[in-house]
Order: sequence, then structure tokens, then C-alpha cells
Amino acid sequence: MNDHLLFTILDLAGTFAFAVSGAVAARDRGLDWFGIITIAFTVACGGGVLRDLCIGAVPPAGLTDWRYLATAVAAAVMTMAGQGLVVRLAHPVTLFDSLGLGLFAVTGAQKALIFGHSAEVAVLLGVVTAVGGGVARDVLLNRVPVILQREIYASAALVGAGIEVAGERLGWVSNGRTWIALLTCFGLRYLSLRYKWNLPRSTGHDDSDN
Repeated sequence: MNDHLLFTILDLAGTFAFAVSGAVAARDRGLDWFGIITIAFTVACGGGVLRDLCIGAVPPAGLTDWRYLATAVAAAVMTMAGQGLVVRLAHPVTLFDSLGLGLFAVTGAQKALIFGHSAEVAVLLGVVTAVGGGVARDVLLNRVPVILQREIYASAALVGAGIEVAGERLGWVSNGRTWIALLTCFGLRYLSLRYKWNLPRSTGHDDSDN
């Protein structure tokens, strides 16, 4: 499998995973079908659109390639029509959000490298791609964005993007480093939620203010 095809498959897989997480969150908030589709597309493509604008890949793929819209809509429709299937999955939002985070951290870094940007820029844009859609979802649903909470979220994306970029610079086999980066990010995020791992608070935090 060549690198371009692998990138496309991973990007669409990330789009699907994030769209499902967005659709589930929107459905749980009681939005109608249009609202669910809108949130699903925003979560799925928001980070990628921001990444493409930053690297000069305009117009962004998420707005010009029909496959991204079709994937997001299909995920939203599946979520609405197959509620029983989605609910039966253990912690569906957590599962799909964690999967999307890993996929987008890797593909975001990959695309920045493809466009000739430095390692530092590639890592940062991997994080932006991974967390951008989730931030948009939380703002639209009137929730505190996950990256502003104690959860391991952006830091997991940072680790995944960092592995992808470091592996590329060290000459690791592309498929191997991609799967290592993806699984590391996914595992760190999912396990942190399952076992309540959190980033440390500032020593100056005062619980009496809450």
C-alpha cells in the first residue's frame, strides 16, 4: 500500500470516527437530525480544515472533497438509525473520540510533512487536526472544551504526532511508524479515561472557589 493511499484511508477513517462521536454527543443533547449532521461534520472536518488553512492547502479538502461530507453524513445517519448498535458499544463517545484523535494526530502531521513543513510545525498541526473538531463540538454544545480540562487529550495527540514525525525523520518504515503512533495516541487517551488518569493541577488551585 503506497503512502498516499494509506493517508487517504486513515483520514477518512478518522473522519468517520469523529463524526460518530459528534453525532452521539449531539443526539444525547436532544438535537434534531439537521443539528446532529451539522455537529458530526463539524467534529469530523473542523480540525482538518484549520490545518489545511495553516499549511496553505486551499481550498481545504474537507470542503472540496465529497468523500469527507459523505463519510460524515453516513456516520451521522448510522448513529441516528442504529442507536441500539452504537449504544451497545462500550462508552461509544469515548471509543470513537479516542480513535479519531489518534487517526487525525497522525494524518495531520503527515500532511504537514508532505507540504514540506518543518518537524515542529508538523507536530503542532497534528495536534490542531486532532483537537480542532472536538473544540468546535464542545463550543457548539455549550460545554467546556476537553482540552481545557484535566483530561489527557491534547497531550495524547502530541505524543502520537511526535512519534509520526520522529519516525519519518529517523527513516522508519512508513506503515510501521504510522500504526505505532496511532495506537500509542489511541491507547493513551482511552486508558486515561478508563483508569481516570489526569494531568496534575496547579499547586495554587483552591477547591473552595468551586
